[in-house]
Amino acid sequence: MTTAVSPSSAKPAWKLPAALIILSAVPIVAGAFRVAELTGGAEVTPANARFFASPVPVLLHIVSASVYCVLGAFQFVPRLRSRKVGWHRAAGRLLVPFGIVAALSGLWMTLFYPLPSGDGELLTGFRLFFGSAMLLSIVLGFAAIMRRDIARHSAWMIRGYAIGLGAGTQVFTLLPWMLVFGIPGEFTKALLMAAGWVINLAVAEWIIRKRLAKPRRTSVPDSQLLRPADVSR
Repeated sequence: MTTAVSPSSAKPAWKLPAALIILSAVPIVAGAFRVAELTGGAEVTPANARFFASPVPVLLHIVSASVYCVLGAFQFVPRLRSRKVGWHRAAGRLLVPFGIVAALSGLWMTLFYPLPSGDGELLTGFRLFFGSAMLLSIVLGFAAIMRRDIARHSAWMIRGYAIGLGAGTQVFTLLPWMLVFGIPGEFTKALLMAAGWVINLAVAEWIIRKRLAKPRRTSVPDSQLLRPADVSR
């Protein structure tokens, strides 16, 4: 027996993923311009010289982070998680490697690219901390689903996604300051950037606690399990 879902009841389920995609739009568009700049032979300036000197890490980061943010948004649609298990697994096979590449490339750029003007050691430390936390969250989420622990898998993957979406929220933490006070100094910029990650993680923890308050399965059958072989295909 199938249950019909009215359009009005389906709309709320799509509000969150739509909002997440919109939040991703600014960094994705900025990344697209960076790709066009690097592949179109733009003029080398002090602001982009580090990317022309070593373009592979930034290109990997832009592509992987864009796919991770957009595709990850659809994992928040309840019907796709519960009724389209095959789709959820297929998306997971992409999200795990793309998320890992996004985190690792971000860490590489933080460690090996020359420090941009306006950044400082505090912001570098924040980037290393949250980048490592994103990587660890994805690995722990993957390990949890291997143990059929859906609750922990969901929690860790939500945390990893929240960190990965930080660039979108940072637009809203930086822009108001810049409009009112102008370009922030190194210390202020670091705090405003960190605020973006912290806000996302706070929302993530709220979502996790809300889900844990609902009765749900804690294991999945073998046929629905994401296996290491699936990821390597």
